[in-house]
Amino acid sequence: MTTRGGGGAAAAPPLSAQPPPNGYHHRQYYPTTPARSSSSASFKGCCCCLFLLFSFLALLLLAIVLVIILAVKPKKPQFDLQQVAVQYMGITPTTDPTNAVTTTAASLSLTIRLLFTAVNPNKVGIEYGESRFTVMYRGIPLGKASVPGFYQDSHSEKKIAATISVDRVNLLQADAADLIRDASLNDRVDLRVLGDVAAKIRVMNFDSPRVQVSVDCAIVISPRKQSLTDKQCGFDGLSV
Repeated sequence: MTTRGGGGAAAAPPLSAQPPPNGYHHRQYYPTTPARSSSSASFKGCCCCLFLLFSFLALLLLAIVLVIILAVKPKKPQFDLQQVAVQYMGITPTTDPTNAVTTTAASLSLTIRLLFTAVNPNKVGIEYGESRFTVMYRGIPLGKASVPGFYQDSHSEKKIAATISVDRVNLLQADAADLIRDASLNDRVDLRVLGDVAAKIRVMNFDSPRVQVSVDCAIVISPRKQSLTDKQCGFDGLSV
């Protein structure tokens, strides 16, 4: 017997509300975009902007340096040994007690004053570092002198003095015999002055890479006259 209530049969539940077969329930997932993807893209964009900025600044700095170099046209400084003054020179031979003719050694005492001339032909100043010079006899170092660093204005010439003192330097038999023979027979002692001069060109409070000039001078001294008889100087060139 059919019962009517409320005007008809009950409506069937929707498909979504119906239980799945075999008693399993399925959940529906919606894909979501991770939040880190947006931050990663922002970081990459920031790095790219910084790289472009630094590249632009480097190119701009390089262009400024090139413009300054083309405008200044830097030239190498001139550093020359202008004068050598012999203040004292003495040679003391040492003979063999058993043979008064044979010279076994000799000591050399020497005091010379070197006067250098530095010429700056550039439109800007030059900053010189400390320079060191060595006087040698037949490849044997006898003494050294140093010149403190200084600044030289553009288009200027400067005199720098240095004194080398040699106090009783002993020479071996062969070198002593040559020294005594040259001094007594030829009235000459051949010496060599070597040194390195380091300089930097200064433009708008910026220093260029260091430029080094090697000085090589051959001098001849007369022991009898206590004076310089010959001088020849050269430069080995420039090295950075």
